[in-house]
Amino acid sequence: MQKFSISIDLAKVDKLKLTKTEKGQIFGNFDFIVRDEVDQYGNIGFIVQRQSKEEREQQIKLPILGNAKRIEIKQQSTAPAPEHKSDFNPLPSEYKNDLPF
Repeated sequence: MQKFSISIDLAKVDKLKLTKTEKGQIFGNFDFIVRDEVDQYGNIGFIVQRQSKEEREQQIKLPILGNAKRIEIKQQSTAPAPEHKSDFNPLPSEYKNDLPF
């Protein structure tokens, strides 16, 4: 599994390309482009709004909305947890029954 941190400048999003459902949800389609090399800031790729067929045919270049970095995921150990030793010493049995409740 891979995890990415993505930062998007929402002011650059073309609001006309967003769609609203009957339930009032607002969706936008975006593409994540992976670069061949990591840039000077550690970004491995960038995000653009998805192009329409007409924009692709006209080779219109859309603005970069944001960047993405890969985040390392720490693997959880499958080994059992070590047994915890306690310094707790229970009271001897002669002291257990003298409580008023």
